[in-house]
Amino acid sequence: MESFVIEGGVRLSGTVRVHGAKNAALPILAATLLADGLFVLENVPDLLDIRSMAEILMALGVRVKREGEMLVVDARGLRSNVVPEALMSRMRSSIFLMGPLLARTGEAVLGYPGGCAIGTRPIDLHLEGLKKLGAVIHEYGGTILARAPRLEGTTIVLDYPSVGATENLMMAAALARGTTRIVNAAREPEIQELERFLNAMGARIRGAGTHAIVIEGVERLHPPRPHRVIPDRIVAGTLLAAAAITEGRIVLEDVIPEHLEAVIDAFRKTGARIEVAPDRIAVEGVRPYRAIHRLSTSPHPGFPTDMQPQLLAYLTQAEGTSVLVETVFDGRFRHVPELVKMGADIVVDYHTAVIRGPRRLVGARVRATDLRAGAALVLAGLAAEGVTIVEGAVHIDRGYHRLEETFAALGARIVRTTERPLLAPEGQV
Repeated sequence: MESFVIEGGVRLSGTVRVHGAKNAALPILAATLLADGLFVLENVPDLLDIRSMAEILMALGVRVKREGEMLVVDARGLRSNVVPEALMSRMRSSIFLMGPLLARTGEAVLGYPGGCAIGTRPIDLHLEGLKKLGAVIHEYGGTILARAPRLEGTTIVLDYPSVGATENLMMAAALARGTTRIVNAAREPEIQELERFLNAMGARIRGAGTHAIVIEGVERLHPPRPHRVIPDRIVAGTLLAAAAITEGRIVLEDVIPEHLEAVIDAFRKTGARIEVAPDRIAVEGVRPYRAIHRLSTSPHPGFPTDMQPQLLAYLTQAEGTSVLVETVFDGRFRHVPELVKMGADIVVDYHTAVIRGPRRLVGARVRATDLRAGAALVLAGLAAEGVTIVEGAVHIDRGYHRLEETFAALGARIVRTTERPLLAPEGQV
């Protein structure tokens, strides 16, 4: 088990380029199953989740080759529509494969997806939507079997604007016969990115970014020209939070500020200085900074749930009492006990966290329970006195490319280790 060892108290400074978006690249990789041919995907980060998706594609007969930040995907060798259970259980995004496999082969066999332990994330919306498109689905012994000789366009009203379900249904409907309308669709930037990719393949989709997406099915799709994946808005938000919590100054390059409007607004309300240009964001942290009276996570364009843990860590040092309400996932405060170990004053009541600050953070041994919780603990370690050991680096690697190298280049004292360093009472290794 790898860990990060962090010596806090350093103001971060410098310029950093934000890598490609994991949550955009994963459905795009799944979408390559919709057509025979060779795909070239640029700005694809070398993350654990990306590797897992590539392994699944290769198990299905697809060839995947990485060349730096470029992935070359040859989908001409697709020979199976049965996703190995061991690979399926690694991550939540593996469910994206059901729509493309159904649309291209008429059948898909999958297990239940895995992923971070951040609460219940049922796949009912995926299955019900595919049923409305004409799929017959059987569930038995932990296996999902879906069949549909030809999917038929229809109107699907989602009970909740699920990002994953919207993407799955967009891919399936691209090859369905007739017109499909997805009502109450998710509006996240990654939805718009998938529309852009599918339309470049020859699909006829409009409305991504609104509550209603219309897909006119086509007979076949083809690989597009090389496609460059959008930058990762959550990685950008995490770096923004790192500058703010350390009183540093960081310039983020290769970003899309429009994707971060809710995050930028939240940090500005605390007093952080943020300057925005078309493809860059400059962030300067200040002390003291203000608490946030009340903020709730919500689907885009609201404040993203994937930034809630990082914001919570930052608010432990704010003047006053902050209230964060988590409305998306029911298990997303598992980082709180670890922050309390470091000296934070946080009380959680089901979906609500009350943070009183500022409280002196002191280095401790803490454990990342999921991807974004791990990022929050690293941020706390950067601001804490003494040494913090964040165990469970594997969770963080699912969404951040060599996070320790990124922060070290900005001046942080952080290293990765496979050993289990001892922590002295004073917080020194």
